[in-house]
Amino acid sequence: MSVLILVSGPFTNERIWSEATGPLRESGAEAYPVTLSMRPEADLETHVEDVVRLIDSLDAPRLVLVGHDYAIHPVLGAADRRPERVARIVHLDAGLPQDGDRALTLVPDPTVHRLLGADGDPGPVPAPQPREWQRWGSTEGLSAQRLALLSDLAAPQPPRTLTRPLRLTGAAADVPTTGILCTAGGMTIETVQALVRTGPPQFRKLADPQVGFFELATGHWPMLSCPDELAEVLLRAAAGEGRRLTAPEDESPYQRPFLLDVPEAPRVRNGRLDLHLPQPAATGPRPAVLFVHGGPVPRDRDPGLRDTPFYVGYGRLAASLGAVGAVVGHRLHGIADYPQAADDVAEGVELLRADPRVDPDRIALWFFSGAGLLAADWIAAPPAWLRCLALTYPILEPLPGWGAVGDRFHPVDALPADGGTLPPLVLTRAGLETPQIGVTVEKFASAAEERKAPVEIIDVPHGIHGFEIHNRTDESREAVTRAARTVLGHLGI
Repeated sequence: MSVLILVSGPFTNERIWSEATGPLRESGAEAYPVTLSMRPEADLETHVEDVVRLIDSLDAPRLVLVGHDYAIHPVLGAADRRPERVARIVHLDAGLPQDGDRALTLVPDPTVHRLLGADGDPGPVPAPQPREWQRWGSTEGLSAQRLALLSDLAAPQPPRTLTRPLRLTGAAADVPTTGILCTAGGMTIETVQALVRTGPPQFRKLADPQVGFFELATGHWPMLSCPDELAEVLLRAAAGEGRRLTAPEDESPYQRPFLLDVPEAPRVRNGRLDLHLPQPAATGPRPAVLFVHGGPVPRDRDPGLRDTPFYVGYGRLAASLGAVGAVVGHRLHGIADYPQAADDVAEGVELLRADPRVDPDRIALWFFSGAGLLAADWIAAPPAWLRCLALTYPILEPLPGWGAVGDRFHPVDALPADGGTLPPLVLTRAGLETPQIGVTVEKFASAAEERKAPVEIIDVPHGIHGFEIHNRTDESREAVTRAARTVLGHLGI
């Protein structure tokens, strides 16, 4: 017999589960919804203790903890305290927070970030009105009456539940987990599989045999939109079912040799900036290309991306063609870190332009993957010295659930009405791109064409995201070579 503890997301309480607990209990399971404390002074630790108290009160050897949305934070905190009591953790349309993460990082509503980023005590976060729930997730499957019910059941969220960091010791690291994805929000199992295959290293743990996945074709509140289907999936998750993902054969793809045979070049480090210098040494200042690596990447990633053969290879490629190839090591560790990463890139640009070996009036910026959003600043207000802007399999609009990125980092919206004010744009597209990312690229390309922006598109028809690593073919080599020569051509080389 399965025993499930159900913890709901922000603003809500145990009543939101009422239509799902019936089918669970009729199937022979025990279901215990939790009401988290909504006292104004409550913080994340308060909610962890709420869940721990319920665990301690139940006479059952092994429990399944279900965390919806924000509630995955107190669920993980409680599992860390009582790992011996937990048979499985279920992430119900929820993120993957780690030790030290704040729930605010994954809050999609930008108004909450503005509220909780204010000086002083902002007070509780007001519960959404019916029309405002869409800021927190897809409302597909919810009628106007259901949205009104959701607001009727809601209470203000104590601010410290979102701003206090999650503290984990790792005691529950081996507890099996299940992810239930509500696909109306845009995330699917295939998308997660693509992230495992080509994304940042932290996603590879999702291919562990103890991790299973389910999909529900509904919005973010399945306990209201499809309670019977949710109950069935929860029972299957408790039984250890679910689709397993496939891990890449190479655990460190960024450590593979660069796909092109490029000569070594002297490398000089200046803070977060690496310079790969052309040989023989130039007699005067040279144009430069600043490569901006993708992300988010783990804080403790070693080596950092600028030290991998991938980005060293790009830097050397630029140097072999007569430019200074620079790589900036920025701090994009989570989706709330884009402002910090943007500052790091701006600092890298200043260091690059100030270097006597660099011509400060002939600079190109080249963004990869998740760093594509950082291009928005340079598209919105391109300086005169920016001669070219390159984008390789970029993310060009925040992905579903990335509301924490904020309004600033939207390259599509940043495109000026008069594209003639832009420097040349070189966009390299992967033909087999992850669907969610591909949508943002096509939207950008369409907007650029409509606004007559100077975009040259280089297609890699058989390439996937990160094709230089995963598709080491002549097609990929030709695309990289063409992109590099095009960029340097705009620098006058």
